[in-house]
Amino acid sequence: MFLERPAQIMAVIRQNTLASSKMINIGGRPVLVPTPPQTPSGHHLSENLKLALAFAAIYIVWGSTYLAIRYAVETIPPLVAVSIRHAVAGTILLAWAWARGFRPTREHWISGFIIGAFFFLIGHGTLHWAEQYVGSGLAALLIATEPMFILVLAAMVGQRRISRISALGLALGVVGVAILTGSGLAGKGSTVTGVLAVLVGSLSWAAGVVITPRVKLPSDALARTAVPLVCGAALLLIAAGVSGEFQQAQWARVSLKSIAGLAYLIAFGSIVAFTAYTWLLQRCSPTLVATHTYANPVVAVLLGWLFASEPLTLRVVFATVAILSAILLIRRGEQDTVTHTKAIARAAESDLRPAVIERVS
Repeated sequence: MFLERPAQIMAVIRQNTLASSKMINIGGRPVLVPTPPQTPSGHHLSENLKLALAFAAIYIVWGSTYLAIRYAVETIPPLVAVSIRHAVAGTILLAWAWARGFRPTREHWISGFIIGAFFFLIGHGTLHWAEQYVGSGLAALLIATEPMFILVLAAMVGQRRISRISALGLALGVVGVAILTGSGLAGKGSTVTGVLAVLVGSLSWAAGVVITPRVKLPSDALARTAVPLVCGAALLLIAAGVSGEFQQAQWARVSLKSIAGLAYLIAFGSIVAFTAYTWLLQRCSPTLVATHTYANPVVAVLLGWLFASEPLTLRVVFATVAILSAILLIRRGEQDTVTHTKAIARAAESDLRPAVIERVS
């Protein structure tokens, strides 16, 4: 009797926790977000400082990871670098989730390998490989096409409807990519291959986003990232071994810059920024948190120009404006579609209500 009470209490706590949470899409990714706690009127200075640092993490740190990737793959083979990055970060996050009481099931691992293949094996694997041949700013702008791929794939499987505003955004995004990959890439085979690799990675990540709601990942936000990270790292380690990158790696010639870039990706790109991301989701509106989608490519382009002498031409500026405007239009179109759907549901409910009342009476 007394031994059963703690288990019953924990079950009630878990049930209440899930009841007070909701599943939302952030940057195209489904995330279980707890209901924001009630905060007293008048934020303290420390709370405002925490918010500022957290937004700086998802704005600047995530934007700077593209430059860190470029540094890491200069002397470390790309698949080796990305597999080490995700293996270390995934292990830390999974240990953290385990300490909080999370226990992965067989279904979690199966789903983790499916999503890990789309997100990390193909998505991040191609990005790290491509940054041997394309600039970090260009890679970030091409990765920004992800919401466009998500919209098209979701429409193909019947998950979403492409509104006129979203269609305009897609067209503008195609123009932006055409500006990036046009005259400046003529005659450079390796650069063209790198650009295509980044686009394949963006498409793969978008496919993972569309598939994610259909698989059984953990409901806990931390574990939901940790399990696919660990599974993706395992797949990347296998890919690095099969491709011969481990045998080709010249560890004695790995530069300090590459080591620093990889360490930065692990500590700040994967752990600090993600922790800030999940913390912000509990305190700010999802729309506000999702603004990092617009900031990251701009930060990447500027950092690549400042620290890696990547050209900041009018072509890059125009492409940046076009792609970010496309993302804005696509998100606006999605919001209008959701608002329209809710309005129809409310109208249908109001039309049915008198009939229900009449039957009851």
